Amino acid sequence: MNLEIIGRNIEITDTLEEYVQKKLGKLERYLPDITDVRVELSEENTRDAAMRQVVQVTTKVKRGKILRGEERSADMFSAIDSVLDKMYQQIARYKGKRLARWRRGATTAEDELMLPIEDLEEEEPGKIVRIKRFAMAPMTELEAIEQMELLGHTFFVFFNPDQGDRGGVQIVYRRRNGDYGWIIPELV
Repeated sequence: MNLEIIGRNIEITDTLEEYVQKKLGKLERYLPDITDVRVELSEENTRDAAMRQVVQVTTKVKRGKILRGEERSADMFSAIDSVLDKMYQQIARYKGKRLARWRRGATTAEDELMLPIEDLEEEEPGKIVRIKRFAMAPMTELEAIEQMELLGHTFFVFFNPDQGDRGGVQIVYRRRNGDYGWIIPELV
């Protein structure tokens, strides 16, 4: 497992780095297929002091899957612990879906020992309650952002013919800090 720790607006001390390595090293125990883990530690200037320390963990699994978690707290160490709880839940959900697909729901005692009991609690999956269809007119990412703002949405799906071989259905979204993100899907 390749672990990358990045600090933004924060100095990564030896103590903090050791804590991250110790805590995130345990992820491999629960999901041995993890290839890369990227940890971004940052401090943001917000009005709410309890939301200043931000930890974002992105893990890549061998089969092209990505698990991501982000937590905010007043203390960096508690934010790391919180994001790890979130990652354990995602790993349990990911493993549960894989087991159900391959074994049609039958689990063995060995599989149940892979995660702590509290992480094995099944969550009821949501069901699709509405299907929405809409016509897509070709537009650029700037036109899509304008349309998203006009609608008052936090994301907008659009067709972008201007990207050459990367053209097609894309997504723009508003980030928490007010900036925008742009998602360009790529087949794996």
